[in-house]
Amino acid sequence: MNQWRKNLKALSWLYKKVITTRNALYDRDIFKSHEFDTPLIVVGNLRVGGTGKTPMVAYLVHLLKQQYKVAVLSRGYKRQTKGFILADDTVDAVRIGDEPYQLYRQHPDIYVAVDADRTNGIEQLQALNQPPEVIVLDDAFQHRKVKAGLNILLTPYDDLYTEDSLLPAGNLREGIEGAVRAQVVVVTKSPESLTEAQEFDIAKRLKISLTQTVFFSTIVYADSVKNETDSIPVDKLKDYGVVLVTGIAQPQYLLDFLNSKEIKVKHLSYPDHHHFTVSDIEAIKAEYLALKDTKKIILTTEKDYVRIFARLAKVYYLPIQAQFINHQRDFNQLISDYVEQSTRNR
Repeated sequence: MNQWRKNLKALSWLYKKVITTRNALYDRDIFKSHEFDTPLIVVGNLRVGGTGKTPMVAYLVHLLKQQYKVAVLSRGYKRQTKGFILADDTVDAVRIGDEPYQLYRQHPDIYVAVDADRTNGIEQLQALNQPPEVIVLDDAFQHRKVKAGLNILLTPYDDLYTEDSLLPAGNLREGIEGAVRAQVVVVTKSPESLTEAQEFDIAKRLKISLTQTVFFSTIVYADSVKNETDSIPVDKLKDYGVVLVTGIAQPQYLLDFLNSKEIKVKHLSYPDHHHFTVSDIEAIKAEYLALKDTKKIILTTEKDYVRIFARLAKVYYLPIQAQFINHQRDFNQLISDYVEQSTRNR
């Protein structure tokens, strides 16, 4: 083991001591968690980035808003504002963050709010004239100041949290023992051809307990790419020159999908939640202009699109959705039962 690796391991050990102590103080009720009458659903993960959290939050919103007044509360990662903000037609990705803004554009009929202080954010939502009947807490698994009634933990199929290590040597925010706080574990980005034997093997590797339920989901890509005024069938993109722009943690899934459709791209990859500078935009334009194809576009993810569409022409995004491979009805029923029972007990 080289010295750099040893240093990372040492830092991970120190980090683990801090996180373990913090969790123990909450577990023993020395640090207090706030409970609320409103049903709270946490969607989170043990690792940083790339677990498919945004599509899962959108799935829950679509499911719940058919029956309830729904709010989503996020901290608004990398936004350039502070405090509580309730999304309206004046906000953008700069003010509330790319993922909340994307969600607000998809679902303008729900409350989308941001606040790093989740306790204050919930209180602000509850104080509205028409308060939400259920609140989805986006990326709040480690936010233990709030005690949710239902915790949904996500982990990618090909990068299970039980096979990772703590920051900075690995990608885990906390140790795998933290998974016990989840009532539901969803293995995201699973292959659609997943067999029952493979599901059983994954559940075993995740050490799923008798009090937990595990589900498997995959990412489904739309049939067309879109922008504000136009759409193009994905199958026709093989005849286009394409500059692909990504600022996400795991772009390989998208690259694999485009490759399966025989779509060749010039890929410009940026870090997750990247703030696109003037020079970045100029570089994207230059790559687009350099394409020799008669038909050509700039393609990006929906999360990146909300940050750049006002600054680029001919830019499209490819919508995605979370879809359960098996037991979708069971998952939906579990969510509905929790909200219904919590509402009845208020």
